[in-house]
Amino acid sequence: MVVAYALLEADTPETDRLLEAVAGIEAVQTAHIVAGDVELIARIEAADPMAISEVVAQQIGRIDGVVNTETYISRGA
Repeated sequence: MVVAYALLEADTPETDRLLEAVAGIEAVQTAHIVAGDVELIARIEAADPMAISEVVAQQIGRIDGVVNTETYISRGA
């Protein structure tokens, strides 16, 4: 199992809606609204790095209001 953290930049004041949409994705284990340069951070678990990439690009990146993502794959516990 691979763990990654996705930082999401959004162009919407509806961060609660984004949080609900991101948290509803099966591979997303937790998601939080944060203060700073991004609006949300999500913890993702998937079988391999390619699966992480697909979750971010095909699911998270297509949510209305998400304008940019950065993904960091964990290197260990």
